[in-house]
Amino acid sequence: MADDMSIKQVYGVVKWFDPAKGYGFVVSDLGGPDILLHVNVLRNFGQSSVADGAQIEIVTHRTDRGVQAVEVVSITAPERDDSPVLSDFIDLDPGYIADQPLEAARVKWFDKGKGFGFANVFGSSEDVFLHVEVLRQSGLSELLPGEALAMRVIDGKRGRMAVEVQAWEAAALAAES
Repeated sequence: MADDMSIKQVYGVVKWFDPAKGYGFVVSDLGGPDILLHVNVLRNFGQSSVADGAQIEIVTHRTDRGVQAVEVVSITAPERDDSPVLSDFIDLDPGYIADQPLEAARVKWFDKGKGFGFANVFGSSEDVFLHVEVLRQSGLSELLPGEALAMRVIDGKRGRMAVEVQAWEAAALAAES
């Protein structure tokens, strides 16, 4: 029987996460052994991937096989400088980007090796370009076909482009407010 000390809320950093393998590891801010983060726990939070270096708050459980995450509470994208992620965004005012509405979308396809993919905003068949650097900036590392997400979209030099990507729940919460 597990005691209450086996369940803890932990703050840490994503050491690495591989969506193809379905797991990765978190390093606790308090030290100790690496914490297993399984993709199913991440999916329960509304994401199928997380960027290496992202700050993460999780609930853990100590088992005979080590410490495992059982719930993701929050994820903060890795630290970055304020320079634009893509040349397409150089002339954009950060306030303009923040003013764009979060739009619910579904991933059409994404190829991490190529560094890009496309999604469709719900209710529109028009493709929206997704660049891997925008994902990293948003705390994600990869997207799966059919995955639901929220995006801020602009009309860029290459057509419709995502400038920010968030978990699906962000679009749902924005629609409620």
